[in-house]
Amino acid sequence: MIQTIPGLTDQTSTVTLLGELRAQPQRPLEFHLHGEPLVPAGYHVTEVKAVTIEAMDCGGKANAWRETVIQLMDGSEKEALAGFMTNRKFLAIYDRVVRHIPVRDEAEVRFEYGNSVTPAMQYHVSHVEAQPERMIVHLRTPGVQCKAGDACGLPISDSTESADGCAPDSGCCSPAPVQLMTLG
Repeated sequence: MIQTIPGLTDQTSTVTLLGELRAQPQRPLEFHLHGEPLVPAGYHVTEVKAVTIEAMDCGGKANAWRETVIQLMDGSEKEALAGFMTNRKFLAIYDRVVRHIPVRDEAEVRFEYGNSVTPAMQYHVSHVEAQPERMIVHLRTPGVQCKAGDACGLPISDSTESADGCAPDSGCCSPAPVQLMTLG
């Protein structure tokens, strides 16, 4: 069963991002983090990944979900002088890729970027902003969440015990307490 990423709120689906980009006339496409440019002009789209994640959380529950990961890479100084890729060029690259690999519309879309100064990381999309002179994809850094939070003592509904035996307040997501040994 494929589902959205457990515990993650405010996901931007691939189809939502593409729809927003397709609805606008040709404009330079920029990627910002915390309101500041992250990816410089002249970047390349180097890879589009259709990723299936199969995982088991610390509460013993198996999950599966899909993600679309679009990798961006800095271009040369000459390419940077030419400016930002347009949303139409970005979409043409994406459309060419999806003729060959099965990217799911409902999958969360992430952008992967890094260079010699910024460590490679996959960023979530918070929203797209259409301005008269450019399109900005606003990114946010990823976080870590306990996907088994309800089974590990975080607030839950009336069912207070997981079928896999991880009861609330059991600490199944927490580190084991340190056991001290006395000599003597």
